[in-house]
Amino acid sequence: MAIQTCCKSFENLNVNQLYDLLQLRTEVFVLEQQCLYQDMDGLDRECHHLLIYESSDTAHQLVAYARLIPAGKSFSECSIGRILTKTHGLGLGKRLMQEALQWVNQLYGDADIRIGAQTYAIPFYEKFGFVSQGDTYDEDGIEHIEMIRRSTSRIP
Repeated sequence: MAIQTCCKSFENLNVNQLYDLLQLRTEVFVLEQQCLYQDMDGLDRECHHLLIYESSDTAHQLVAYARLIPAGKSFSECSIGRILTKTHGLGLGKRLMQEALQWVNQLYGDADIRIGAQTYAIPFYEKFGFVSQGDTYDEDGIEHIEMIRRSTSRIP
């Protein structure tokens, strides 16, 4: 299996890529995590979309995704959201975050990044230089906390 990565603005996504990312976000957040929420929140058009596909001779499947959000949209800092992998334990999450941090730096410069992380994933994000900030909060029935990665952090 070959891994292919692309990062595109909303306008440059083709219809298949848009369908793939919306389908995977629904599969993970709505079905797997049982969160009933409005996924299409109006931000997609203003963001870049990082897609990681697994390809073979017979299949081309989206296996990881993240939404790269400019400063001033979700938080005063730029952000990475809708972070997900189709399967766990294969190193896709690490690759996704490494790529997301590189793309954020390329698109928005060396800037602070703030995320709303599910609390069970705090140790994962800490490996990439994120630090918890503030109190936990409930978002769609799942405990979250804001985390920040200062621009001086290095990608592992």
